[in-house]
Amino acid sequence: MAAKAEKASPATGSPADLKEKKKERILDLSRYMDKLIRVKFTGGREAAGILKGYDPLLNIVLDNTVEYLRDPEDSFKLSEDTRQLGLVVCRGTAVVLICPADGMEAIPNPFIQPE
Repeated sequence: MAAKAEKASPATGSPADLKEKKKERILDLSRYMDKLIRVKFTGGREAAGILKGYDPLLNIVLDNTVEYLRDPEDSFKLSEDTRQLGLVVCRGTAVVLICPADGMEAIPNPFIQPE
């Protein structure tokens, strides 16, 4: 019996087609290398530092890192207090948000009802 030649559907593609395609990353941090970024972590911590390295799991290395401390009376607000951390390796599973430090500004909460 002659073996049937299998055709790959355009939606799935064959393994050869997949190798030809360049793997695209959802988040490309290369454009932020050696620039100041701000990172929010699970649990509410926030830090800013110069991005020195990262990997596909979103583990990141920050230099000259500053942590923004929470207000002791209201844990949802940041206080004016900071502390210097220096060189930091941040675990990717704890990272919630990454943004450039110069492109971030606080806006009023649109969901708060006026009293």
